[in-house]
Amino acid sequence: MRLVHLDLKGAAPRVSYLEQVFPLLSQLGANGILIEYEDMFPFQGELEILKSPYAYSEEDIERIQQLAELHKLEVVPLVQTFGHVEFILKHEKYQHLREVERFPNSFNPHAPDTLALLKSILSQVIEKHRRSAWIHIGADEVFHLGEGMDSKNWMSRNKGDTGAMYLKHIKEVLGFIAAQYLGLQALMWDDMLRKISVGALRGERMGTAAAAPKPGGSAAPGRVGALAGAVPKVRGSGTPTLPGARAALPAVAQEATAWLAPLCRYDHYSVLCELLPVSIPSLAICLQTLVNGGFTEETKRKVLDALGFQSMQLEQSTCEGRGAFPGAEIYHMVEQVNGHLKESILKVLEEESAIKGWFSPYHRKRQFGNPRNMESFGSKVLKLHDDWESFVRDLRAHLEGVYFPDTVEEWMEENINPYLDQLRDLVRDYQ
Repeated sequence: MRLVHLDLKGAAPRVSYLEQVFPLLSQLGANGILIEYEDMFPFQGELEILKSPYAYSEEDIERIQQLAELHKLEVVPLVQTFGHVEFILKHEKYQHLREVERFPNSFNPHAPDTLALLKSILSQVIEKHRRSAWIHIGADEVFHLGEGMDSKNWMSRNKGDTGAMYLKHIKEVLGFIAAQYLGLQALMWDDMLRKISVGALRGERMGTAAAAPKPGGSAAPGRVGALAGAVPKVRGSGTPTLPGARAALPAVAQEATAWLAPLCRYDHYSVLCELLPVSIPSLAICLQTLVNGGFTEETKRKVLDALGFQSMQLEQSTCEGRGAFPGAEIYHMVEQVNGHLKESILKVLEEESAIKGWFSPYHRKRQFGNPRNMESFGSKVLKLHDDWESFVRDLRAHLEGVYFPDTVEEWMEENINPYLDQLRDLVRDYQ
């Protein structure tokens, strides 16, 4: 399995864009999509509070699966069941389920309502993915586990540690999946398992799950996390099995699965990472490298042909040519922003002697200046302002074709406005 992980904590693409991207992913060698919906899933009933205002509809979820099927991409939904649950625990309704009261990162595994809530969330997601053979339960980066009073009491009473407590909760989650959804296979990340002793792992009968190494912990967009050799401790512990179970935890499918993660965010509260259209060249290189066993000249040629570039320089992270992949316009425009926006504006503000001498913050605050000196830089500043405003209008239009309004606004505020607003203010004062 070669899965592309669409982590939709932010910058979730419109389905119309996925319609363009899925055939490219298939062409490049992916055969599955791991979808971490978070608040983009159309939760119903008591869970409706978890939905983003821009969440996919039920029809969107069905369309995504149809598109995946059309392009021979297996869909694996991912539901976080322990850590990375800020999108749930940020709500006042669920604050009582936090491991540590002031942090929304992780569930308290001892609260009676935690498992009931997870069963409800898992059920809604699984019911909308009945064609899927796999469910991913996340279970990575369970920050502050063991720091809550309930956990401390449990460890004291049971002479246990955080590892035993972690496994107990995972077993409960897997037990529910095995009992309710016969034949559905579970995946989980391995990072928490690495911290647990081989003896503890060997002694646990976990049911049907496979552990998959996380790509680099805090993976950069497009980074490959290959399984081979990544979990020596887990692999060395053997694979205990249950009667009738297909596999037991920890069962690591060595060299059979690789993960590629175009991240949207590192967590629910962080800033956006790179946009998907911008990370597609990196993703393409990773996929083709996996398929061909190395980044050979032949691999490079296939990537260039698929993306419509003339050449690429990995050391400089640059691609030459117009590009002919979905979102290529955004790729080039973001390149312009990264390479020229800040530099061109700061050059005018900090290096133009007429501005420094005759239109300083002091002059601007008190609204006085000599027109003769101001006109010496005015046309240059106005042209720069008009050029960038025109460029940003075009960029916004392209972004709105791929993303929902909240993503567009956030990206603009993070990457455009800190610099362009300085130029806008200067022009306003000049006029």
